Amino acid sequence: MNTCIDWVNRGIGLACRLVLYATLTLTFLILSINVVLRYASGSSLAWASELPELMFPWIIMSGVVLAAQHGSHIAVVLLTQRLGSARRWVLASGAVIVATLYLGLTWATLPLMEIAADERTPILNVPGSITVGCLMAGFVLLSVVTLTQIPALWRSTGVDADLEGAST
Repeated sequence: MNTCIDWVNRGIGLACRLVLYATLTLTFLILSINVVLRYASGSSLAWASELPELMFPWIIMSGVVLAAQHGSHIAVVLLTQRLGSARRWVLASGAVIVATLYLGLTWATLPLMEIAADERTPILNVPGSITVGCLMAGFVLLSVVTLTQIPALWRSTGVDADLEGAST
């Protein structure tokens, strides 16, 4: 079971890294080419500002999912470090609640997909539902990543082991 969870977690991490690296690289290249064109010829690519705007949500959501995988996204450790053996129960319950809330956000964005589908970017004519889809995908991935962290909570031996894992 843990190998399946690890495989899912690694797959999500790899996909998010690929999205992050590809979108950052493309954004940098597009903006660099546009700057060179602007200074060399006084003109620019019409779509050069629109495409990075479309890629920005993908950069953000992939970074948020990666941060959640590493326990850096949302962490309140002040109280949980003092709970002793009950810490696992509190953290596991919190993970289930957080995952449920992320799925609730996913459900809440469904009506927005329909509304945003009618809005199109002026130059590339890309529907706004692409950005909403990015949010939905991010919320689903955040939910999955949060749930895949629960087995690690049960394997931990207590507060000292969790603190050692957090400092590495």
